[in-house]
Amino acid sequence: MRLYLRLAWRNIWRHKRRTLIVVLSIALSLSMMMMYDGLVVGFQDAIYANAVKILGGNIQVHAEGYKLKTGSKSLLPLPDDQKIVEASRNIPEVLAASRRINTGGMVTNRKGAFSVTVTGIEPEQEQKVSLIAANIKTGRFLTSTDQDVVLIGQGLADAMDVKLGDRITIAGSGLHNQTTKRTMSIIGIYDVGLPEIEKKTIYVSIDEAGYLFGLDGQSTEVSISLQKLGQEPGVMKKLQALAPSAEIDSWENNFPELSYALERKNGVMTVFGIIILTIAGIGILNLLLMAVFERTREIGIMGALGIKPRQIALMFILEGTMMGLVGLAAGIVMGLIFNGILGQVGLDYSQFANMTDYTALITGRVYSTLGLENIWMRSLTVLIIAILSSLYPAREASLKEPAIALHTV
Repeated sequence: MRLYLRLAWRNIWRHKRRTLIVVLSIALSLSMMMMYDGLVVGFQDAIYANAVKILGGNIQVHAEGYKLKTGSKSLLPLPDDQKIVEASRNIPEVLAASRRINTGGMVTNRKGAFSVTVTGIEPEQEQKVSLIAANIKTGRFLTSTDQDVVLIGQGLADAMDVKLGDRITIAGSGLHNQTTKRTMSIIGIYDVGLPEIEKKTIYVSIDEAGYLFGLDGQSTEVSISLQKLGQEPGVMKKLQALAPSAEIDSWENNFPELSYALERKNGVMTVFGIIILTIAGIGILNLLLMAVFERTREIGIMGALGIKPRQIALMFILEGTMMGLVGLAAGIVMGLIFNGILGQVGLDYSQFANMTDYTALITGRVYSTLGLENIWMRSLTVLIIAILSSLYPAREASLKEPAIALHTV
């Protein structure tokens, strides 16, 4: 086998220019996919991590039976909520943990009635990680002592034709299904660039929500924000041991549309990458076919010396595999260099922030990782395509009759 490897390595460099073109095409394809993988994580942190902050944190803890209650915003008090918060804050991956009250309701004024989610929060606890607090357009963020005031989104303000200081009426069902209603002043208006979310979510202090819905001193949810996406399973395992009866879910379960969007983007790029590498594989096939025709007499001599057809075929397969390996190594080096630069300099995406709803969540530069997240799958794809591309030329070489091949000019 060592002899075959030495011969294959020597043969691929007989025509250096052709080999370099094939190797470069593989390397560029792989490095571009690594750049994509690295940027996806950067965009994931810039977009999805911010979306998670708006939608209620990486992890949500509810009381047992919460999902079975009628309605998606059940007023089911969470036992030992403060203990869960304190335990969560002792976990290294946790940035913030706070209690919330989430329920459905209506807001009304002269423009009509609008269905919303009423969220009672602990403002001081959430302010350090809240994207809402960082995007107050007019007025101010809530405080824990606020009474008779509400924070609304720009989308809802436009729909209701209201401004700072105007009063709107909030109505909903309390803990025991009693109808509650209260008129509050708008203390602030937030703008995160997502009008649909801004229309549907309003915020009050948790004490105000508790008084309004009959949950004094209680909450329906503990919202937990982590340092980065992907840490949810480990933290959830720790929390489940601390609160075995609680229902603990990550954003992937509570907001599956975000997870689906991310998986769909990765799936599309995987298919696109295979197509690009297949085109590069055609280069390997073409180069080896040319080698078969150019080395016909050589193949005849090897056959005359007793080398078996399968051994000749193996040599050509090894040549294709080696070209794939060289392209793979060069691609990884190029990808690491490109991503290393992007990881330090970043990509300024602010000029495209208004292209779609989700890109509006980008608040600064996007920084790439090294792009090694899918490197094993990418590398295996390169090798498989290189081997498959060499099979037909290898077969053609193995079928050459030595007597006829020796007389080829």
